[in-house]
Amino acid sequence: MMHGGMSQQSGNNRSNQRRGPMGGGPMQFMKGDKARDFKATMRNLVKYLGEYRLAIVIVMLLAAASTVFGIVGPKILGKATTALFEGIMGKIAGTGPGVDFTYIGNILLSLVGLYVLSAAFGYIQGWAMSGVTAKITYRFRKDIAAKVNRMPLGYFDGTNHGEVLSRVTNDVDTISQTMNQSLSQIITSVVSVIGTLVMMLTISWQMTLAALVVIPLSMILTMGVIGKSQKYFKDQQDYLGHLNGHIEEMYGGHIVMKAFNGEAKSVQKFDQYNGILFKTAWKSQFLSGLIMPMMNFIGNVGYVAVTVLGGYLAIRKLVTVGDIQAFIQYVRGFMQPISQIANISNVLQQTAAAAERVFEFLSEAEESPDVANPYIPAQVPGSVEFRSVEFGYNPEKTIIRNFSEKVAPGQKIAIVGPTGAGKTTMVKLLMRFYDVNQGAILVDGHDIREYSRGDLRCMFGMVLQDTWLFNGNIMDNIRYGRPDASDDEVYAAARAAHVDHFVHTLPEGYHTILNEEASNISQGQKQLITIARAILTDPNILILDEATSSVDTRTEVLIQKAMINLMKGRTSFIIAHRLSTIRDADLILVMRDGDIVEQGSQQELIAKKGFYAELYNSQFERAAEA
Repeated sequence: MMHGGMSQQSGNNRSNQRRGPMGGGPMQFMKGDKARDFKATMRNLVKYLGEYRLAIVIVMLLAAASTVFGIVGPKILGKATTALFEGIMGKIAGTGPGVDFTYIGNILLSLVGLYVLSAAFGYIQGWAMSGVTAKITYRFRKDIAAKVNRMPLGYFDGTNHGEVLSRVTNDVDTISQTMNQSLSQIITSVVSVIGTLVMMLTISWQMTLAALVVIPLSMILTMGVIGKSQKYFKDQQDYLGHLNGHIEEMYGGHIVMKAFNGEAKSVQKFDQYNGILFKTAWKSQFLSGLIMPMMNFIGNVGYVAVTVLGGYLAIRKLVTVGDIQAFIQYVRGFMQPISQIANISNVLQQTAAAAERVFEFLSEAEESPDVANPYIPAQVPGSVEFRSVEFGYNPEKTIIRNFSEKVAPGQKIAIVGPTGAGKTTMVKLLMRFYDVNQGAILVDGHDIREYSRGDLRCMFGMVLQDTWLFNGNIMDNIRYGRPDASDDEVYAAARAAHVDHFVHTLPEGYHTILNEEASNISQGQKQLITIARAILTDPNILILDEATSSVDTRTEVLIQKAMINLMKGRTSFIIAHRLSTIRDADLILVMRDGDIVEQGSQQELIAKKGFYAELYNSQFERAAEA
């Protein structure tokens, strides 16, 4: 039972996140995740981040400053190396006083200062970016959660629950991760490449040209290997998802699997997925593992070229020894940001794909807003009127046609009919999970659209055929519909619903924790708890959707007595499949293909020998044959 809403327990459909290393060496990203409209999505993302614009600009400036201070370091260290080399050589040749340690010491102190500043700026930038990212993630999830509550029920009827869950978890995590690491990485990589290239050119354009010659070869080989490995990375993620889905499915349905001797087939399927996963994972890791050795080899070739050329230029007094040392440091630091820049497009594509899915969800049509000045009743007698109601989930297919009926306060109305006749639809319309296409539904003389949805649903208590319990103790599950209820009121509701007896047989009593699927109690016990929840809410109007379908005959008799007491003085709508449970109904509405084909008391309907009589007789004939 849910007071003020309807919920449905869904399976744990989880999609796997595709994550690649965001720092260090070259990164690999799958090409499968791309936005359909990259530019529009990035514009939306920039607009969404508007309120954090100043913080992001500060982060960029800090990242740039940290990188610049780091870039200047090797050039200054080169001066110390040159001073040390010239001092030693002068001492050996007898042409100089020796090493000027004071000068070298001052250079090293200034170098330490620069590196400290670089580290400090980097730390502050990381701290600031983490804060901005956390706020962005918080805002995304808050907006999605608020959006979920404004979405019409029809959206969830036609959308996989795992898809919605993926927007809140995987997609937001992807945006958060790439924002936190890639945004500052874009700045530092670009600044590093430009700054390092400038510093290299200030030392020697000849050595810079020699260093740059190996870059195209490095990039060609690297992109070639990445292109080969992308396919295997994608296959690896796909089969990892298949494997996880199979394990989760077999774990969730292990009783059915064992009952039908499906162990061998399950293991065979697992081995198939696991074998393919092993092959694709091995190939992807092997190919990606080739990148660094190849880049190191090409880099070493570049170092040799730079060293030989630098020695030649040093002999000709065109560069100093310290310049060669600084240049080699720059060459070493030049390759990594280039590799990172080469992968930034993939990172942005992944970010845009996730952001597009989130923005698509946030832009979905919402249910119509409540009226500006909703009607607030002083009391709720419980009269209900259906006035020329027409409704269809799809505009082209009407399932409720021109339905009119008046229900007096305190009446018990049973709605019966074959599967698909529209019985549950009537309840959804009554609680305004859907709005009628034509006509109106009135509660106490007022159109339900004049109430706020919250006030309207507070008038109802529901007990559904599909029980819904959350992971928590039994006390909290009963109290769900009325959080301010005292323990004594919970106990009284539990006794009225015959929950108290079986609860005392549990080790922790009312504090027994129900697991994720509440499988540590029986289906009948779960139904009893939902009935206790309905009793506790003390509603004005009751909706009972075959509330006793999951209990045994003895318990059903007890529950029927409890329900009779609960329904006294309350308007009650009873969706019934077992016609034996509605003998005392004041009015029975017989539905067929969305129409009310018959109505009256049970005796009257049986006497008519119409459609209801056919349903009634067929049930009891089957019972007699059984």
